[in-house]
Amino acid sequence: MEQLTPRQIVAELDKYIIGQKEAKRAVAIALRNRWRRQKLPADLRDEVAPKNIIMIGPTGVGKTEIARRLAKLVEAPFIKVEASKYTEVGYVGRDVESMVRDLTELAVDMVKEERIKGVQERARELAEERLLDLLLPVGRAPMTPGVEQTSDVSSAATSAAETREKLRKRLHEGKLDDRTVELEVKDRAMPMVEIFSGSGMEGMDINMKEMLGNLLPQRTKRRKVKIREAHRILAQEEADKLIDVDDVRSEAVRRVEDSGIIFLDEIDKIAGRDSGHGPDVSRQGVQRDLLPIVEGSTVTTKYGLVRTDHILFIAAGAFHVAKPSDLIPELQGRFPLRVELASLTQDDFVRILTEPQNALIKQYVALLGTEEVTLDFTEDAVRELASTASAVNQATENIGARRLYTILERLLDEISFEAPAMQGAQVTINAAYVRERLQEIVKSEDLSRYIL
Repeated sequence: MEQLTPRQIVAELDKYIIGQKEAKRAVAIALRNRWRRQKLPADLRDEVAPKNIIMIGPTGVGKTEIARRLAKLVEAPFIKVEASKYTEVGYVGRDVESMVRDLTELAVDMVKEERIKGVQERARELAEERLLDLLLPVGRAPMTPGVEQTSDVSSAATSAAETREKLRKRLHEGKLDDRTVELEVKDRAMPMVEIFSGSGMEGMDINMKEMLGNLLPQRTKRRKVKIREAHRILAQEEADKLIDVDDVRSEAVRRVEDSGIIFLDEIDKIAGRDSGHGPDVSRQGVQRDLLPIVEGSTVTTKYGLVRTDHILFIAAGAFHVAKPSDLIPELQGRFPLRVELASLTQDDFVRILTEPQNALIKQYVALLGTEEVTLDFTEDAVRELASTASAVNQATENIGARRLYTILERLLDEISFEAPAMQGAQVTINAAYVRERLQEIVKSEDLSRYIL
């Protein structure tokens, strides 16, 4: 984050997301503020609370895509969760604290991967020595105290060393990759014990697997594998030995507390007034349970206690039925920044189809290119596709840019099916072709509702 200014963050998001300038600016500033906070004196740093964001906008306009791209952009623990998966304590379902546990688990994996990269070269060297020991076991001649080694023993040792170096050279050249060796590896099978925990009781099984693993003796098993695979397995084992597990865990907890980000999607699904019965009875309960997590509390994880005071929460919801004001007032107060995402226009659809690095048309051209079929979309075809998507969204449910997926899939259905038999063909998609394939479906509202 030290390298990325807010302007650069927005520029990175622009590569994949069309429009929504306000939302991009809000998340860019929030992310930069995480880095700014780290530069403050310790006494002031603890006082700076994260400015949580709530993104409001119809489905398919880029809320979730912003979260996906942020996850790839920031080198910080980041998790996206669906608010509708959680239930109030006392009901069967996931307890809201589990999102912090999941974030911590992800951070541990992230830090572990970084540390493994740092010792990878040394781990490969150690793995190579173990492999050579398997291929050419080191024989030690018996030695009598006070008696010098004979020339035969000395020459045998020299010969063994030379042979080992020859094997090493062949190993580096890849000439031994397909040879089979027998390895003794840890048996990862766990005892058949299943813990069924309800909401609010998830902490009961936090350390169960570790406890069982420590009580039972470490089991090993022998496997026959190719040398290429054996080198990878041994390098992984050596890397695990070289890293300090306790240090990894403490660093992961620190990162979660200082720079963790939780993207809380579909928050509108837990808004609304409860009637006191039915499947939605725990909506307000989830909000009440979520409140202390967002405000700042301490959550027990298997890696220790994690404080949530400085975790950044970004919430998002369509708010078609409920309104942001339907959230309980205390929770509203914990999301001081509100950003409204605009509905997508026909011109936006044209840009979505062609401009981003992962543009849909680029994806289909690349996919069919694997079958040696060349797809060429004309400019009027792109405009016709955008117009069709916009018309269907207006006539049925407005699902934003997601409509483009269904329309393109329907348009290229026949070509995709016949592509293996069309090698070398060049297919031009123009406006007439788009109308021919989609006109009848678009005309019939019932058909477009179920097919598009």
